[in-house]
Amino acid sequence: MTDPARPASAIDEVAARFWEDYLRLSPTTATMYGDTRYDDRLEDPSAEGRAAARALAERVGREAGDVSPDGLPVEERITRDMLLVMSGIAIEEDDLAFHELRAVDQIAGPQTLLAQVAQFQPGDTPERLEKLLARIIAYGPYIDAHIEILEEGRASGRTAARIVAERTIQQLERLLAIPVEEAIVPAMASVASEADRERVREVVRDVVYPADRRYLEALRGEYLAATREAPGLHSAPGGTELYRHAIRFWTTLDMDPRDVHQVGMDELAMLTGERLAITRAEGFGDDIHGYRRSLAQDPANQAPTQQELVARATEDIERAAAVAPSVFGRLPRAGCEVRPVEEFKEKDAPFAYYFPPTLDGSRPGIYYVNTYDLPSRTFSKLASTTFHEAIPGHHFQISLEMEHPSLNVFRRLGARMVGGAYVEGWGLYSERLADELGLYRNAAERFGMLDAQAWRASRLIVDSGMHGLGWTRQQSIDWLLETGLSETDAVIETDRYIAWPGQALTYMTGMREIRRLRRELEARDGAAFDLKAFHDELLGHGSLPLATLARELPRWVATPA
Repeated sequence: MTDPARPASAIDEVAARFWEDYLRLSPTTATMYGDTRYDDRLEDPSAEGRAAARALAERVGREAGDVSPDGLPVEERITRDMLLVMSGIAIEEDDLAFHELRAVDQIAGPQTLLAQVAQFQPGDTPERLEKLLARIIAYGPYIDAHIEILEEGRASGRTAARIVAERTIQQLERLLAIPVEEAIVPAMASVASEADRERVREVVRDVVYPADRRYLEALRGEYLAATREAPGLHSAPGGTELYRHAIRFWTTLDMDPRDVHQVGMDELAMLTGERLAITRAEGFGDDIHGYRRSLAQDPANQAPTQQELVARATEDIERAAAVAPSVFGRLPRAGCEVRPVEEFKEKDAPFAYYFPPTLDGSRPGIYYVNTYDLPSRTFSKLASTTFHEAIPGHHFQISLEMEHPSLNVFRRLGARMVGGAYVEGWGLYSERLADELGLYRNAAERFGMLDAQAWRASRLIVDSGMHGLGWTRQQSIDWLLETGLSETDAVIETDRYIAWPGQALTYMTGMREIRRLRRELEARDGAAFDLKAFHDELLGHGSLPLATLARELPRWVATPA
């Protein structure tokens, strides 16, 4: 809702209409934010559903364009910018039939949806149970629509990379190997009784398992043979244009893949110098790999059990929250809980990730830690990841955005549709901020932070390398191993970049812009620079396209008198 002290403006009304219609077309998004109106539905990935989404994008683009920017207050100008950017990207995505490439995804593909829904949608009353059952029943048509998209992609040549299809097939095989008595969705469902859980189990048996079998058969058949052996988008028809779109989709910037590649190389060189300073101080000379190996083999740097890894992350969150008031004037109300990644998808999931809280406070933010291959999940890697994903990273930024008292609901909940590079840039900036706050316990954790920053620089290199410059999958894996990732993480991360072209660029691209703006204001204000005011303004307007942030932030941070 907007500030009750002023009436809704013309652009606020455009945003409100858009958000209402968007939630109707994206019902699981509504559920995730605690809006229960559409809890009996799933998204419609069919041609009809895609046409409705395009019509919405076209309409909001027209309506936002009809509002003159002249004289608009700051927040209204930002809202207009965001609606126009979002509309343009959505229309371009549809023009390029990018949905054909998104139909297969081992991380967030259709086969993962119901397990996520079961975590966020209660079925603990008769009405809620009926809605949950209706949503599970809708999974059959939902999967069938994706099978139709597989056929579209096979006809056009816009198929998934082979490794993505293979990983998705393997994941489906694991899911279908679970006896229905132990099925994930019924086991996770929040229901009032075991009789209700049995009803969920029956629908899963009769609808979900057959749908997943149909999807698996479709993938194993002619589709797998038609997948792209080369991992990058360059190997798809119109691949150059597809990758430039993926860059715009994730960063809102129009960047040349070769320029992205060079920025990554420059950042990596700087970070190598910082890491060498630590290895020399720790007695390893210039042997970065030797120091890293010693950390990997140190029993004191490993959690003996999954529970102890989760406990360590929880402790880091509590330490960060304790010092945050020194550099933040505004703090989120929502708490942050640590959970392990679910076993069925831990082999395909990244090291860690974050889910936002609900608006009504019924669920906190959730920081998921992957406990698969436990010896590789060292404490020296965990620390910077926790500060990135939880506090002061994503949990602070996203919760403050959701809790903002005067932003319209689109800005509080939907802004990340065009603010991905801002969001991930803040997360990466938070890793460095944690160093400023003295949160790293020792040189090992500081080295882990620098390794993590080098990994994000390498993401620029390998993402642009595979999708724009023709790199192989093995080139990416080898590069990430050289950067410092374990074999497990180098493989998982490479396959993630293949499945999500362009997403890996958001982190370093966004952080570089935030750091540039901070340096600019530090130079402007000198000793009077107020870091707390900088952070409060940086996080005080919700997620933003990077160009909007660069234009507006220097105006928000007042020049000292």
